[in-house]
Amino acid sequence: MVNPKSPKQPYLWVERLMAIIATINLGLVLFNLSYVPWRDFYLRHLPQITRIYDPIKGIEPHRETENYLNTVYKLQEAVNQTGLNSQEAKTQLEELSRLSTEMIDNNPFAAAGKSGTLEKIKNRMRDRLKQESAKQAFAIFWSQNYLLQNGWTKEFNFFNRQIRPLIATNYFRQIGENGEFIDNFWIIDLPFVCIFAIDLAFRSYYIKRRYLGFTWLNAILWRWYDLLLLLPFWRWLRVIPVLVRLDKAKLLNLQPLRQQIHLGVVTSFAEEITEIVVVRVINQIQGSIKAGEFVHWLLQKESLRPYIDINNVNEVEAIATIVIQMIVYQVLPKIQPEVIAILRHNIIGAINHSPIIHNLHNLPGLAQVEIQLSEQLAAQLTTNLYNALVTAVEDPVGAKLSSQLVQRFSEALGTEIQKKQVLSELQSLLVDFLEEIKLNYVKRLSQEDFEKILEQTRQLRTYAPSQPLVVKGSTLQVQQKGIRD
Repeated sequence: MVNPKSPKQPYLWVERLMAIIATINLGLVLFNLSYVPWRDFYLRHLPQITRIYDPIKGIEPHRETENYLNTVYKLQEAVNQTGLNSQEAKTQLEELSRLSTEMIDNNPFAAAGKSGTLEKIKNRMRDRLKQESAKQAFAIFWSQNYLLQNGWTKEFNFFNRQIRPLIATNYFRQIGENGEFIDNFWIIDLPFVCIFAIDLAFRSYYIKRRYLGFTWLNAILWRWYDLLLLLPFWRWLRVIPVLVRLDKAKLLNLQPLRQQIHLGVVTSFAEEITEIVVVRVINQIQGSIKAGEFVHWLLQKESLRPYIDINNVNEVEAIATIVIQMIVYQVLPKIQPEVIAILRHNIIGAINHSPIIHNLHNLPGLAQVEIQLSEQLAAQLTTNLYNALVTAVEDPVGAKLSSQLVQRFSEALGTEIQKKQVLSELQSLLVDFLEEIKLNYVKRLSQEDFEKILEQTRQLRTYAPSQPLVVKGSTLQVQQKGIRD
């Protein structure tokens, strides 16, 4: 997708305003998603939030646990007014003991997914009373004898600190006719969605007018990420358009993040792509060899499937001609001193191994004559050989004879290769050789450090002219030659 240009300065404030609105909406979305898991935290530290937001999520106090806490409050009032030994206090204690047993049996915490909270309550009460049974522990705790012996104030403070907050976290959440929990967040989200829809409509209209060939669908898809702001589900995906808007409004620089994402995506696919591409190329070559196309290309015989020639030139012969001319006119003159030295060395060695010359070594001046003779002979041989090569290349008759020789050699080689046994053996060896390459080297390609390769590629794009590139301890010097930005 082609990215739109950065906003011009007069409209930058509009981009920033919409980015801020989108960020606020994303914050509300994340709060809504986290509210139920974090409700216990809000209840302990910010109870005002729970009083406001519980109705939006369809949360209300659970009747059973709420009745339990109300009974505890009635017990406290009875003790404060008539004392712990009064009949009214005894009645409330018996009621609390019964309610404790029902709470353990019925587990009113299960509907809210808070069964672990009930287990925590039971464990704390067992530890307090040193009992194996939680029911027995509650029965002892809510008794006049225990409270009188251990002190009403101390035990009641223990309940308020360790048990009451856990019971208070339980709740009942309403279920709608669709079978899902009630969630009225859409009431809060609707004004934002309307703003985003209007913004997308204006932007699409502007894009459609700017690019006359665009349809409304093209214009809307130009800013496809804004469609995520309109979805009534998967609202967490709004993080994508929010980040894009913050980047376009120049409130957040996401260039490093984009580069890292690109690096991760390319790296994750590079290994598989490398193996797939190389293996497919090798398989294609193997198939061509089995079908005889490789020999056809090498010999260009018309007896096989027609060969597609794009320039009416035998590329093998043309390449061979260029290489021969380059060797004769450019390479050989430069290496002539080394060739003469090698020939001289071999001539001197041959002379030294000759018995006749060996017996004449004692004659005065013969050694010097031997050196001069070997130098002249080596130079003469080299010159004659080079002149013969030049003559063969430049002489039309010699060139024609050389061409006939090459053609005859090619025909003879082709005739021998086309013999069933030789051709079959060559094809089998080539196919096996490519299979060995696949097994031994393709895996190494996929195991290469692609992050290092991508880092080198990135530096090649961003290097300063005449500045060395340093990649993990190695220096790669790049020279700028006729490159213009």
